[in-house]
Amino acid sequence: MRILVAEDDPSLAEGLVHSLRHAGYAVDCVGDGNEADAAIETNSFDLLILDIGLPRKSGLDVLKRLRSRKCATPVLILTARSGTTDRVQGLDAGADDYLAKPFELAELEARVRALVRRGASAGPTLNSHGPLTYDQIGRVARLNGEPVELSAREVNLLEILLQRAGRFVSKEQLISHLCEWGDEVSANAIEVYVHRLRKKLEAGGVRIVTVRGLGYNLEKPDSK
Repeated sequence: MRILVAEDDPSLAEGLVHSLRHAGYAVDCVGDGNEADAAIETNSFDLLILDIGLPRKSGLDVLKRLRSRKCATPVLILTARSGTTDRVQGLDAGADDYLAKPFELAELEARVRALVRRGASAGPTLNSHGPLTYDQIGRVARLNGEPVELSAREVNLLEILLQRAGRFVSKEQLISHLCEWGDEVSANAIEVYVHRLRKKLEAGGVRIVTVRGLGYNLEKPDSK
C-alpha cells in the first residue's frame, strides 16, 4: 500500500515516514500544498495524510481540489487546530478522519489501518481466499491455518492481489502501488516479487496466474 504524507514540519514528517515504512507501507512525503496537489494528480495513492496548515496552498484547499476531481482516496487530516469548527470544516471538505496534534504514533497507525481497509471497499478485517486467510490488522497471511513468512513487499503485493482477486493487475499498476519515489523497481523486479510470492502460496493450493499483456491474477478458489 502506498501513502502520501503532506507535512511541513521536518521532524514530524520524518517520524511519520519512518513509522509507516516500518509498518510495511510505501511512503512518499511532500512539504507544501502545491507539491501535494501535484503529487496526487500524477500518482496513485491508497491514503493521504494531510496537514491542514501547509505553506503555499492549505491542506483544506488540497482536499477540496482532490474531491472536486472525484478522487475517493481516503484522507486523514493532521492539524494543531483541534476546535470543533476546524474539525467540521475538514470533514465537510471530504476528509475521512481527523487527528489533532500532538498525537501518539500508535493511534495514527491504527487510524491508517482502518482507512486503508475502508479504501479497499470496507471489507472484513480477515480476508479469506480458499485455504488462504489474511489478517488486514496484523498483516499476517496463513495457509491452512499455518503462518506464511512474507517480506513487507510481498505482503503489499498480496494485499493488492486479494483486493482484485479474479481480475488481472498489470505490472504498471503494481509498481504504482508498491513503490515510492526514487525506488528503482523495474518490470523484471515485479516478476521476481510475484515469483517469490507464488512459490509460497502454491504449496497451499493458491495460484497466481500470469497472462502476457494482461498481468497477474489471484485465481478464484473455485477455478478449475
